[in-house]
Amino acid sequence: MNWPVTIAMRAGRTLLLILCAAAGTTLLVRFAPGFFSDSREMDAKYAPAAQDEMDAEHSQHQTVSQIAIEEARNFLAGGFGMSRQYRVPVAELIGARIPLSALLLARGIIGGWLLAICAALPVSSLRKGGVLCSLPFTVLLAIPTAAMATACILSELGGPVLVLALLVAARDFKFLRSLLEGAWRSPHLLQGRALGLSPRVLVKLHILPNVLPQLCALTTLSIVTALGALVPIEVIFTVPGVGQLAWAAVMNRDLPVLVAVSLLMACVVGFAGMLSMRAPILEAA
Repeated sequence: MNWPVTIAMRAGRTLLLILCAAAGTTLLVRFAPGFFSDSREMDAKYAPAAQDEMDAEHSQHQTVSQIAIEEARNFLAGGFGMSRQYRVPVAELIGARIPLSALLLARGIIGGWLLAICAALPVSSLRKGGVLCSLPFTVLLAIPTAAMATACILSELGGPVLVLALLVAARDFKFLRSLLEGAWRSPHLLQGRALGLSPRVLVKLHILPNVLPQLCALTTLSIVTALGALVPIEVIFTVPGVGQLAWAAVMNRDLPVLVAVSLLMACVVGFAGMLSMRAPILEAA
């Protein structure tokens, strides 16, 4: 398969992912309890019959098809509508928070990659004791994100970047170790060792160039892991980013904000997945 067809297929999958994210978010929020909450329901002067009329009115004018059409209209108009909670345009809310979340994600992913590579390189070259050396990363995988963030706050050690970096490193270490173990055992590496080449030369000239396409594919996993941990980290550390905004939108049934955040994260995951196409493109070339 040539690379234009590969790019077209990846782009189609990305578009399908975005549409599924928007549709799934709309359905979940629309049928969630409390979506039609109205401040008048708390007023005793409204009789139960009047409240039933309000419920019928909401159900009539807030069907799934109407909500989908309205959200699509707002998206095509260059925005995502008005926030039900803050009464301001959703694009302004998200635009002001994206730089902070993007910086947190970049620092956490880079730190996690450095930690995972620095640990996986020496561990993968060991003939014995590799399982024992990998134990800390296995333990990190078993710790929930919220628990790790809470422990950092209680101990006053580290912050959101450290927690995100540890999570990314724990996820990526297993794959990096397996990938590098195969590289260390390749015939040309064994010959290089027999010729007395230093490990630094072997890594620089033979290992990294050979595993670079696989590392590009592994980038997608890092981004997905970081996005999955973004919400609890920002909420616990009170970081005013997109993750904290998504949490507030969930608690307040703010559908326009939720749809916009879901589309944003779906776009990031989709484009990150397109990074992994570098390997097949290089092979086709």
